[in-house]
Amino acid sequence: MRNTLICTVRTSLLYPNLKGLPSPETYESWLARQPEQDREYLLPEAIENLKAAFENENYGHLAEILGSLPGNVRLCGAEINSIADIIKRKYCTERCNLIFCHSATEDGRRIAEILESYYKIKGHIVEKQEIEHLQDNEPKLFRTKGLRNLAKTISKIVRERSAQFSAINATGGYKAQIAIGVLMGQALEVPVYYKHERFSEIIAFPPMPIALDFDLWMENSGWLSALEREEMVIAKDVESGWREQLETLVERVDINGEGYLELSPTGQIFHDTFKNRFQSNRDRILPPPVPKQQKKAPQLTDHNWRNARTAIIDFMQKVVDEYPYVRTCRTDYWNEHLSLPVQFRLKGEQIEGIFSNGTWTVKFIVETSATTGAFQFCALPQQRL
Repeated sequence: MRNTLICTVRTSLLYPNLKGLPSPETYESWLARQPEQDREYLLPEAIENLKAAFENENYGHLAEILGSLPGNVRLCGAEINSIADIIKRKYCTERCNLIFCHSATEDGRRIAEILESYYKIKGHIVEKQEIEHLQDNEPKLFRTKGLRNLAKTISKIVRERSAQFSAINATGGYKAQIAIGVLMGQALEVPVYYKHERFSEIIAFPPMPIALDFDLWMENSGWLSALEREEMVIAKDVESGWREQLETLVERVDINGEGYLELSPTGQIFHDTFKNRFQSNRDRILPPPVPKQQKKAPQLTDHNWRNARTAIIDFMQKVVDEYPYVRTCRTDYWNEHLSLPVQFRLKGEQIEGIFSNGTWTVKFIVETSATTGAFQFCALPQQRL
């Protein structure tokens, strides 16, 4: 059974549930609009106390009152309703750890605070994760940054807690959040649950035959990693051999007439998925180390390197020294007026390194002990030097 439940968060508990609580004069008409099976629990005194706690922002007391109601009462809101059903059906352990991914809004923080109090009373370990830029007052930032940050957060949680013991409750939040939650679950092989207010029970999204292209990631992991590090990548610098499938992985932005790339939410999921899978298997499939006596000093072709020769030699020597499976490096390209992200990538059956100081760029071939393209990829330096 899963012991970590990652939950997206919406505001239905606030609007219309708590915000729409009745006064004593309107109680009867309000009660008539509630689901018939809930009415026996919605006693006048409890509703009056709940309304007072909400208006006084006494969220601890509010959580206690909500905790006296069954978790499937609609007034408790989408998150509590869905979590109650998930635990009832034993999709997660009874005292599962709960992580609430909420919007970067005042309402999102209030909901998260109420849920934290509610579930701590019930004995759960609770964590709140505010997702930067996940707010509806700036739609462009929501699309380009907020959803990507949500994808990064879910991926990090699953990586730390293990996919085997994690699940996603995508009931709460904006519809786009639900879509990201579902896609993350499919990519990371984590079950995803959803409960609409009119559903009699929660549903699990079935695994879908989504084919993520590992070769596509291998070819482009260098600049994808640069985008993940928030580095500026000029579109024209990476569009040699551009494939249509790459369009969904990026957002194109114009800065002073120059086209740049940013990682899209789908691109974040795509990159995280293969990066994590690769890292988990990398040590097992790395090529053999090169004996020390067989390593060779880096080679520079005949160019006017200006004042860059020492920096280039030092960088390539570091690659040779720090990676056991690297035999040597040799330059094959120089441009004194070009800036590119520092990265390593596959170029045919070879590893190409790119080193730049922001004004000039050198490209060099990294010779390793690998014998095939697949092993060459495993030998790609994965951290920045």
